Amino acid sequence: MQNILIVGAGNGGYALLKLIEQADYLQVTAIVDINDEAPGIIYAKQHNIPIYNEWRSLLSKDIQIIIDVTGQKEVFYELLQNRPATAVLIPGEIANLIVTLLEEKNSYIQIINQRKALQDLIFNSIEEGMIGINSQGIVNFFNKSAERMTLIPVEEAMGKHVVDVISLSELPRIYETGKVELNKELTLESGTKIVTSRYPMVNNEGKRIGAFAVFQDISEVVRLAEEITNLTEIQKMLEAIIYSSEDAISVVDEDGKGILINPAYTRITGFSEEEVIGKPATADISEGESIHLKVLQTKKPIRGVNLRVGKEEKDVIVNVAPILVNNQLKGSVGVIHDMTEMRGLMKELDRARTIIRTLESSYSFEDIVGISDEINLAIEQAKLAANVPITVLLRGEVGAGKDLFAHAIHGESSRSMYPFVRVNCSSLEEHLLERELFGYQEEGITYPGKLEEAFKGTIFLDEVGELTKKTQAKLLQVLRENVFVPVGGTAPKHVDVRIIAASSLNLEKAMREGTFREDFYFQLNRMPIYIPSLRQRKKDIPLLAERLLVKLNQEFGRNIEGFTNQALEILCLYDWPGNVRELENIISRSMIFLQPNDRSVDERHLPKLMLQLSTEEDEDSIAPLSEQMDEMEKRVLAQALNICEGNKSKTAKRLNISLRSLYYKLEKYNLV
Repeated sequence: MQNILIVGAGNGGYALLKLIEQADYLQVTAIVDINDEAPGIIYAKQHNIPIYNEWRSLLSKDIQIIIDVTGQKEVFYELLQNRPATAVLIPGEIANLIVTLLEEKNSYIQIINQRKALQDLIFNSIEEGMIGINSQGIVNFFNKSAERMTLIPVEEAMGKHVVDVISLSELPRIYETGKVELNKELTLESGTKIVTSRYPMVNNEGKRIGAFAVFQDISEVVRLAEEITNLTEIQKMLEAIIYSSEDAISVVDEDGKGILINPAYTRITGFSEEEVIGKPATADISEGESIHLKVLQTKKPIRGVNLRVGKEEKDVIVNVAPILVNNQLKGSVGVIHDMTEMRGLMKELDRARTIIRTLESSYSFEDIVGISDEINLAIEQAKLAANVPITVLLRGEVGAGKDLFAHAIHGESSRSMYPFVRVNCSSLEEHLLERELFGYQEEGITYPGKLEEAFKGTIFLDEVGELTKKTQAKLLQVLRENVFVPVGGTAPKHVDVRIIAASSLNLEKAMREGTFREDFYFQLNRMPIYIPSLRQRKKDIPLLAERLLVKLNQEFGRNIEGFTNQALEILCLYDWPGNVRELENIISRSMIFLQPNDRSVDERHLPKLMLQLSTEEDEDSIAPLSEQMDEMEKRVLAQALNICEGNKSKTAKRLNISLRSLYYKLEKYNLV
């Protein structure tokens, strides 16, 4: 630290005092002036710097520098004669020069600081991240965009080795090799993917002093690349896509004049480009209104319109959408689907769905086919039941599709990821059914039943009307308290399961006769759904027949395309006591008689005895006796089941056969 004595506190001394005060290695021990109002004296008082009116008493060995700014020669010579030998005397002229130089220095420093602040502002405002290192790999530059992309604050990055900031950084290698690398991809620790360019930093003498990297998000690079992509190239690319599409596409301008079609359009309509381009949008329509013109009027898309187009008047479905650029209508684009191709695709889709359903052994609401009000009401009720955790009771005749509805409700419910377990309540004696439902304990070992198997899922109790009152009581406890006791056990078990029940019996009549518990009935009947019989929804028969044909084609390895109108008329006349199961059985029997080159099921292929109520027998046509006996037996079984309202025990008694024989025959004729 250098001690300085300033003699003279005028403007020169004042300026010198302020400059020296800014230096860390200089210290003003005192300032001297005979004028107490001199600027330097006032400044010194404000900053606690010692002030004096005379300088002689201040000369000592502790003063290293004496500055004379009085401007008086006699003062300078006197100071020169009396100064300590170790002190340097600086005259006023030199002091003024020093002041000027220091002021210029401060001015330059201020300019440099301003420029640096401006550079920092610029570097921190740009989107690209920037990072620089010195020859030792220490980070000496790191802007705000680099902070944003790396998630490392500037203060933490500065002064660290670059590998500690970005572990995969190649900047040290760039410094060593002196080679530039452009547009290299890198994934930062923050997960941000960037494209970076790296440069060595070289001074005026050609010596490498560090390295520098500029980087940005790939997404930003892609966006910028898309903005500068040549519009002509984009147009050619879009045209290539349109021309290669299998869908027929037509484009018109805002006046409804054709401007573009693709080869698929020519294939479907038969019109060439010369017949469409520049012509009105109605040029290709043989029946119906131009959807292009409607879209141009409304500026809204229109989908799924049936038209006839082209020279062959083909049935097509048209989808048209407006072309809006900056909310300005520039035209419309239409996509035409040939219904012939669509029908083929729908058949393939149905076939695929059938295969999937077979593999999954489950069904959804898409598998329930029909357009009648009766079946649609049942479907809507079932969809509502699927979204509500409530017990469901499915009512309907044998073969009407109650199991299909049960599967669909489970598949749409929140329990769909858990098991669906089916139990036929009429297939076992009481003690065996209880063991199957609730499980049992023997010799200290517990064997779980269907209720535990269906944990968190759904248990489907088919023909619940056949249950004994004892079993009904045990199931009532499950419905009310979610607990049951295994057969032979004593400790109750908790169960989390949804119950869907089904019955073809008249449960209300069973309650009146005392065979069905009222409390069990009311607990089951919280969400009743009636499944209509096939004779109540005959308009669904053509759709059902087509869907069953897809399934049976897959099973038999055939490719039958459909039914003749005569065959469908006969199917719609029959009353179907066996419902959908009987319809499937008839179609499968009919397919047996088809020749390899047959493509449709015709009237002659239908089993006549099974449809004798709707067709007149050919007097000269006599089927084999065994076939007639089978057909008659099936009719008798179906009618007996209908009379007994699906109650198999009563049916067996009325027919005077064993319950086991009845089940065998029902399985044989697909009436279960």
